[in-house]
Amino acid sequence: MSVTHENALLDDALWAGRVFDGQWVAAQGGQQAVVEPATGLLLSQPGIANPQDIAQACAKAASAQREWAKVGPRQRAAIFRAAAGHAEAHFDELALYVARETGAALFKGEHEVREAIVLLHQAAGLLAQPHGVVLPSEGGRLSYARRLPHGVVGVISPFNFPLILSLRSVAPALAAGNAVVLKPDPQTPVSGGFLIARLFEAAGLPKGLLQVLPGGADAGEALCSDPRVGMIAFTGSTGAGRKVAEVAGRNLKKVALELGGKNSLIILEDADLDLAASNAAWGAWLHQGQICMASGRILVHEAIADALVQRLVAKARSLSVGNAARGEAALGPLINARQLQRVDSIVQASLQAGARLEAGGEYHGLCYQPTVLSAVQPGMRAFDEEIFGPVATVVTFSSDAQAIELANQTEYGLSAAVITPSIGRAMAIGEQLHCGLLHINDQTVADECVNPFGGRGHSGNGGSVGGPADWDEYTQWQWVTVKDTPPAYPF
Repeated sequence: MSVTHENALLDDALWAGRVFDGQWVAAQGGQQAVVEPATGLLLSQPGIANPQDIAQACAKAASAQREWAKVGPRQRAAIFRAAAGHAEAHFDELALYVARETGAALFKGEHEVREAIVLLHQAAGLLAQPHGVVLPSEGGRLSYARRLPHGVVGVISPFNFPLILSLRSVAPALAAGNAVVLKPDPQTPVSGGFLIARLFEAAGLPKGLLQVLPGGADAGEALCSDPRVGMIAFTGSTGAGRKVAEVAGRNLKKVALELGGKNSLIILEDADLDLAASNAAWGAWLHQGQICMASGRILVHEAIADALVQRLVAKARSLSVGNAARGEAALGPLINARQLQRVDSIVQASLQAGARLEAGGEYHGLCYQPTVLSAVQPGMRAFDEEIFGPVATVVTFSSDAQAIELANQTEYGLSAAVITPSIGRAMAIGEQLHCGLLHINDQTVADECVNPFGGRGHSGNGGSVGGPADWDEYTQWQWVTVKDTPPAYPF
């Protein structure tokens, strides 16, 4: 899909066999073919970084960061606003590429670009906020605390929402005065990396501050262990997050982990059934369920469970699957064959354990039909595991206390939601749910960029990114005191 039309921002020839260090340089790790999941067509053959590439990138980033830290806030902010302007000018081009590379519907690609623009303006606004506080102290002494950058921040991002999940760390980290080494998932190297490089390249970001190197586990380990990197921001699976935390922890780095989720949507017996079914379908099947916030458990009061399942089945049968990026279907493919086989294995194992298949359960190519499982119970894989596929798992409950118990019966703690017209009852339930994100009368998939975003338990390490949390994540405090003259001490 090399872009050849005039004034295009993206051109696959730029990164053929190359990575980005402020300019396009040959990758020592070779190159890798990236195919469009919906069609199997070759999109690009980007460079793939090895540990030597990572080491060189970290050295260049550390050198560039020392000068960047001296640049005034208004000059930095202007670069982010310029990058946002380029994203707006090339909106349709970028949205289609993101949709094609991620196997998504076009509206999902458009959503990622819109949110990217917000994130860039948010980073510019970060620089207009206070960078420290004056502290109370003894007479004759000025005492204050200021925020300083970590130096180099390593960002490791996933394939599902690659533009948003890369830029939500890249933009505030750069704004706070850091350099960034970004390792996007090699399945989505453009959406998660090179697209961002092109925006900042066009906006005039000084060379070397942003390094973009798709790579495998060896590149990720090199990034986590490099002594010049002060922080790692990782978004991905809990298993991979553990490995990142282990390597970064051995090297005493700050780590921000945004991991998986097994999120419960609780539907009470007084809910509007049509609205509840719409929320459940969206939360379970949006982007083929490949979202950490997906409604992985639909907990429904037993009095309305049959009626809700009927509505979900009707929705599942009405949704087509195929090339959603071109508007030919409602849902697109899963990212790869390995993920598809994992989804199907969870469905089949749950059916063998006693769950009922109400709709779906079939696939063609990488396209898995939207699936409805009922009679799901604890101990079944569909109840316990994050599926990351278009599977709505319906679990019934008889009381609010049982709903809370079922929702909290997980190692994860990312998102949860409650649907009912009884707001006080919903709030009382919500206060007892172990989650970092809580939504009353909505489904579980929501993020507005201006909010702190983070989970509990195996969904993360207790930190949050986004909005007011960004200053805390991408800087560290330094305490400073100033006196006219040194005091006389008794020694």
